[in-house]
Amino acid sequence: MSKERLYLFDTTLRDGQQTQGVQFSTPEKIQIAETLDALGVDHIEGGWPGANPTDSAFFDEAPKTRATMTAFGMTKRAGRSAENDDVLAAVLNAGTPSVCLVGKTHDFHVTKALGITLDENLENIARSFEHIVAQGREALFDAEHFFDGYKANPEYAVKCLKAAFDAGARWIVLCDTNGGTLPDEIGRITAAVIAQGIPGDRVGIHTHNDTGNAVAGSLAAIDAGARQVQGTLNGLGERCGNANLTTLIPTLLLKEPYASQFETGVTHKALAGLTRASRLLDDILNRVPTKSAPYVGASAFAHKAGLHASAILKDPSTYEHIEPSIVGNGRIIPMSNQAGQSNLRKRLAEAGLSVEKGNSALSQILDQIKEREAQGYSYDTAQASFELLARRALGLLPQFFEVKRYKVTVERRKNRYDKMISLSEAMVVVKIGDEKMLSVSESHDASGNDQGPVNALAKALAKDLGPYQPNIDDMKLVDFKVRITNGGTEAVTRVIIDSEDGKGQRWSTVGVSPNIVDASFEALLDAVTWKLVHDGAKP
Repeated sequence: MSKERLYLFDTTLRDGQQTQGVQFSTPEKIQIAETLDALGVDHIEGGWPGANPTDSAFFDEAPKTRATMTAFGMTKRAGRSAENDDVLAAVLNAGTPSVCLVGKTHDFHVTKALGITLDENLENIARSFEHIVAQGREALFDAEHFFDGYKANPEYAVKCLKAAFDAGARWIVLCDTNGGTLPDEIGRITAAVIAQGIPGDRVGIHTHNDTGNAVAGSLAAIDAGARQVQGTLNGLGERCGNANLTTLIPTLLLKEPYASQFETGVTHKALAGLTRASRLLDDILNRVPTKSAPYVGASAFAHKAGLHASAILKDPSTYEHIEPSIVGNGRIIPMSNQAGQSNLRKRLAEAGLSVEKGNSALSQILDQIKEREAQGYSYDTAQASFELLARRALGLLPQFFEVKRYKVTVERRKNRYDKMISLSEAMVVVKIGDEKMLSVSESHDASGNDQGPVNALAKALAKDLGPYQPNIDDMKLVDFKVRITNGGTEAVTRVIIDSEDGKGQRWSTVGVSPNIVDASFEALLDAVTWKLVHDGAKP
């Protein structure tokens, strides 16, 4: 049985850029567009040409893609022709084969926000799309606030859709702009639109996640007959975000009834790059990936409970809905005080450590984990520190170097501009073989802003490790988390550090102490040691 074509429209570079705190540079937009194209989406919405310099520059330098590059704009303004509307002209001048225009479909917004009559709005929509189509461009109509408009005045909301459709728009996109419409309503209203003469293969869906239902709402529209779905990587978007394509795409490819009913531009081979694409975007944004994200999160296939891990060893399908590698992810058996020997042996095997069942070292390792977690350590979030603990118990951890002492100072002083600033400085002495090495480092960024004592310690430790320097030159800290594990004057601080290297390896280490600097340094030492072990460094 032949499958229906379902089209994927990505708006990460336009709607996703409206996320608070997100601003892509032109090179970053190009990198994201190339990643999306490799994934296999059908349309890439690059931005609004003329709205800001970055979007305009992107269209000047946009990469050649298999996906249809799309420029975004709005319908013409009242009182002028489409041919003489400068905003519309800027969108067309981007030269993209596809143009998406947003227009009002809620009567309240037409009269209050635009301050024009309902008939004038219909005229603006019709003339705008006639002009776009006359230029030989594929045209999409983003029907803004459509679901709210339909509930308030269904006859007028549908008239707006038909004005664009009759003028030649290829796609009529139903937008839940406020994100407040629930999936059942979205499905019912989408079906009503199709029943009133706009074919499903011309209908798209664009949802926002303000009730946490953007993906569910998109699926409801597809169930009702819509054949284009819009969204963003990692669910970026204004307020609570847009429909998350990193969740939607694998659901459509792998779950029934969608897998057997539809085909998309994303192949199963390309799907294996989904996790990499998700994390690439987080790297560009300097964000820590959401561990609990469906399909692509670091915890999506993590099995903590001993009972679960035991079953996973026998058959992964007992606690996994898909094979992790299908989406480019991996299985994790974290270690914690809930762990059993099944977890432990599985985790050790993943680290390249084969330990036979019944080995006395297994009980020793489990006892250490449970004792140390009672002190505040957390090994289910610090896999690298767990591995080092296990290697030490098994006698398989080399002694690369020894820290003899370290010191950190934080000074507040006036700079030459008579402004009070902080300056952190760290000194570390290590012994490698018979040689002692002293390194000193200040902590500041390119602008001279202090980055704190932990950053100074990391720089000092990594400044000169003698024969191991080539191993750690590509290492960087990507996240630093602090938690107080108990209160009062004897509070214990737990520090989790996430590190990354040039090979794309990412690992987490933990340190615990009443002193935050000591806890941080312990996690730093583990991070460096784990890197040396996995690089095959020789002591």
